[in-house]
Amino acid sequence: MIATSETCDDFLMGRVKLLQPAKGYRAGIDPVLLAAATPAQAGQTVLELGCGAGAASLCLNARVSGLSFVGVEMQGLYADLARRNAVRNGADMEVVQADIQSMPLSVRDRRFDHVIANPPYYLKNKFTASNDEGRNVAVSGETPLETWIDLASKRLGPRGYFTMIQKADRLLDILANLHGRLGSVRVRPIQARSDREARLVIVQARKLGRADFVLEAPLRMHDGPRHERDGDSYSEQALAILRHSAALGWGD
Repeated sequence: MIATSETCDDFLMGRVKLLQPAKGYRAGIDPVLLAAATPAQAGQTVLELGCGAGAASLCLNARVSGLSFVGVEMQGLYADLARRNAVRNGADMEVVQADIQSMPLSVRDRRFDHVIANPPYYLKNKFTASNDEGRNVAVSGETPLETWIDLASKRLGPRGYFTMIQKADRLLDILANLHGRLGSVRVRPIQARSDREARLVIVQARKLGRADFVLEAPLRMHDGPRHERDGDSYSEQALAILRHSAALGWGD
């Protein structure tokens, strides 16, 4: 049953059916990219910090079968949506309503093969608030990136992967806080077009990783110099990810 205050939206050409609020914060392509960049394999466990309505985990579930998920979400509305979305999409996903800084012992006692996160892009004091509190909490927050990274590192098992998507202008903060916690760091810039600066980055690091830092070639979302009215102009790689659930391979 879909409430009048909700919509059911298709992701990955309908492979994921996502209930979302009709108004307020709604998932876009960022969680799809996050899922595509996560190198999970069947039988592994995934913790998503700040899972919202579950878009990233469910897109990953659509690509890789046999995964087990735990999602942590502070806002009750979105935690409830994530639970319903997990059932709707046949995912093995437990959703815990909690602040990531006060997760229950049932989560803190576990170690995961993957931790994924799409933290709020803005600090609360640097964001112009809207009239929708759910959206405000989703896109701005008081929890520093250091806390997100520290909590992720503590929940990873040996050789586990942490994958996150964030604004490119916060990359230095991310790298500084990964130092001493996780290694084998790789960064994939995301640019709208070949002549545009990257506004987002996907960062991946590994527990006990010792490989050299790698700056990957950018993921270019669109071909051509501008958006054309008769087409979306997505690049071949972007189309494969957004419509056909392709992985965003590291080193591709």
